[in-house]
Amino acid sequence: MASADPMFQGPDGKPRCRWCGAAPEFLAYHDTEWGFPVADDRRLFEKLSLEAFQSGLSWRTILAKREAFRAAFHDFDFDRVARFTDRDRDRLLADAGIVRHRGKIEAVINNARMARQLVDREGSLAAFVWRFEPELRGPPQTVSSSPASIALSKELKKRGWTFVGPTTVYAFMQAMGLVDDHAEGCVVRKAVERARRTFVRPQ
Repeated sequence: MASADPMFQGPDGKPRCRWCGAAPEFLAYHDTEWGFPVADDRRLFEKLSLEAFQSGLSWRTILAKREAFRAAFHDFDFDRVARFTDRDRDRLLADAGIVRHRGKIEAVINNARMARQLVDREGSLAAFVWRFEPELRGPPQTVSSSPASIALSKELKKRGWTFVGPTTVYAFMQAMGLVDDHAEGCVVRKAVERARRTFVRPQ
C-alpha cells in the first residue's frame, strides 16, 4: 500500500491514505475498520483467513466477496470450521461466491483446528497475537513485513498454521490495529491513535 504521494482527498475534502481512493468500497473499510484495534477472536481469525485468500489477488476482490466468505465459513466461527469434512471442502470448492482455491480453503480449515489448539493453550487467539505488537516501528506504509510480522509468522507456522507468511501477517497486523499504519496527516490516523490508547490489550 506504499505510494510516493501518501495522501488522497476524500469526497469530504479531507486527506486519507492514498490506497483507499483506488476503489469506492475501500473508503468505508479504511475509515471504520482498517487499523482500529481488535480483540475479538472470530474477527481475528476471519482476517487471517481472508488475507490468506488474498495472496496473489487484490484486496478489492476479497472485500467484494467478504459476505459470501462469511456465509460459507459460518462467520469464521473456528470451532465450527474445525469440524469441516471433505464434504464441506467440496461444497466450498463449488461455491462461486468465494475464491475456489483448494489450497487456501484447506488452509482455513486446518488453521481453524490450529486456532482451537492455540486457544486451549493460550486462553484466546487475541491474547496470543497481541503479544507480537511491536514497540517501535518506522514511517507508515513503507514496508510489507516487519520483525514482528516475521516473528508471528514463524510462531504460527511452528504451531501448524499455513498461508501465514510474513507479508500476509503484516497486512493482518495493519488491519487489526497491532500497528497504526495510517499515513501521517490521514484524517483517520488520530481516531486510530485514540482507539489504540484506550484499547485494553488482551491477556
